[in-house]
Amino acid sequence: MGHIFGVNTMLRVVLTVLSVLFAVSACTTTPSDPNQRKVFRIKAGDVSKIQFRHLDTVNALRQARGLNPVELSPQLTAAAKTHALDISRQNRPWHFGSDGSNPIQRVERAGYTGKLVSENLSETFETDLETLDAWMRDPVTRAGILHPNATNVGFSWHQESNGKIWWVQVLGS
Repeated sequence: MGHIFGVNTMLRVVLTVLSVLFAVSACTTTPSDPNQRKVFRIKAGDVSKIQFRHLDTVNALRQARGLNPVELSPQLTAAAKTHALDISRQNRPWHFGSDGSNPIQRVERAGYTGKLVSENLSETFETDLETLDAWMRDPVTRAGILHPNATNVGFSWHQESNGKIWWVQVLGS
């Protein structure tokens, strides 16, 4: 079912997304040496803040296109967390687990009873919102985020001691 949004609604959605991006950019550290990469450090107390910011931003992007919102799924988030740690240990962002598992198997193991729609991965030093922006610029990952049948999302990460973050987003229906 499509929705028609007025210019004011679209403007509010865009401004909301931009304000969240601005707020996050203020949290990153900017090195004094231009050759040194900036590192976004995640503290233990930031977990729910980052997950709900991701959920709100994904839903704003979906709403702007007339799509239904998604809900944060603990099972999909558990599958995302497990895979983030695993791809970090493998040192490569790919969709296969070190045990040979695929995304469908991982979401089933985590107890998710719905259907897998998409799994998006990133290996980066960037924030969650910078990562989401990169996913939205890629046609394949954007299609998963904006899949009309998506009803749930799981989002997690593993950050290494050097600051590298392995982000995993899983969408289901």
